[in-house]
Amino acid sequence: MSVGGTLPLGALARLAWRNLWRNRRRTAIMLLAIATGAWAMIFMTALMRGMVDQMVEDGIDALPGYVQVHHPRYRDDPNIENSLTEPGAAFRAAMDSPEVRGWTSRVRVPAMVSSARDSRGVTLLGVDPGGEIAVGFDPASVIAGRFLDGPDDGGVVVGRKLLERLETDLGKRVVIMSQGPDNTVADRGFRVVGVYRAQLEALEETFVYAGRDTVQAMLENGDRISEIAVTGYDYRAMERLLERVRAAVEPEAEVLPWTALDPYLGSMMTVMDGFVLVWIIVIFLALSFGLVNTLMMAVFERIREFGLMQALGMKPAAILWQVLLESLFLLALGLALGNLLAIVSVWPLRDGLDLTIVGEGMEWFGAASVLYPALKLNDLLLADAVVVVLGILTSLMPAWRASRYRPVEAIARA
Repeated sequence: MSVGGTLPLGALARLAWRNLWRNRRRTAIMLLAIATGAWAMIFMTALMRGMVDQMVEDGIDALPGYVQVHHPRYRDDPNIENSLTEPGAAFRAAMDSPEVRGWTSRVRVPAMVSSARDSRGVTLLGVDPGGEIAVGFDPASVIAGRFLDGPDDGGVVVGRKLLERLETDLGKRVVIMSQGPDNTVADRGFRVVGVYRAQLEALEETFVYAGRDTVQAMLENGDRISEIAVTGYDYRAMERLLERVRAAVEPEAEVLPWTALDPYLGSMMTVMDGFVLVWIIVIFLALSFGLVNTLMMAVFERIREFGLMQALGMKPAAILWQVLLESLFLLALGLALGNLLAIVSVWPLRDGLDLTIVGEGMEWFGAASVLYPALKLNDLLLADAVVVVLGILTSLMPAWRASRYRPVEAIARA
């Protein structure tokens, strides 16, 4: 394949490669600038992506579940009267699907927990322990005692922070009160059998876990439940999971994805996806000034060379391609070095970056005190693609300028 009707592309590429290393210092400086910019883009993107992903995952764990099913009036008035019937055989069969990682049903009502010293408002979760673990509860988060043995367990599992607020301890009894049918007060004594630690400390004061059957008996609500939670494998791609759940429940039930249940987290993920692209473009636009300046200086230094090449028969288009190939080689080498630096920088942080010193500030907007950078292939490819495209566009002006010189004038000006 010839370019400009004079030289094959391969010959132009070899010529461009040799010209790139004629001034090693200039080339090294540009490589360092491009590599540093690529490293900064990718490394900071990994940190931001990891923070947002962790916020989303913590939010989903707090729900938990990618998709939830409620009575149509439950979210406006979460009392025991706005409940659903326990899922039957048809629903269970529908959940036996590759899209479904796990599902569970639970009773979820506002409640008051009281110890001998203090009282706190909480959300009481009557759960089936096996189902709760299937949708995301980590048994390793129970740092003292045990998790519930079954849906008929008579104990409760509370958060570490709530235990401190109540000034009680593992093995002590607490009283939980909630609203029963017909606005009656339902209460029951429970023994604290476990203490859990959450990624976000605020959640430790929010949720109290008890056996689902035990809570149903306390509320005198038969086998009715407050919600069904279903989780899948990718919280970004829930369309098929959402449709499967909708087809399996009663038509009047409200079926919502986590993005609708927590709009803040959904908006955060959308904004982050757009911010990654803006961040990459802004960083490289700053670098592009240096790239243009360097390429223009290289063109000015080689005016006589370009004039001689045209005098010997090389067409302007071939010169334009030669300068563009030099830029492409420079960008490719800089990106390869920047990608390598980013991977080497992120890899040691794969087990988490401890930000406990600013943990309260992180938790204020929903982030955990341990940050896990997320270096995603899509972000890496996006950064590389943006740099190459903008780099080539930036190189067009000096390349065009080099191809516009007239041979006689170029030799005379040199």
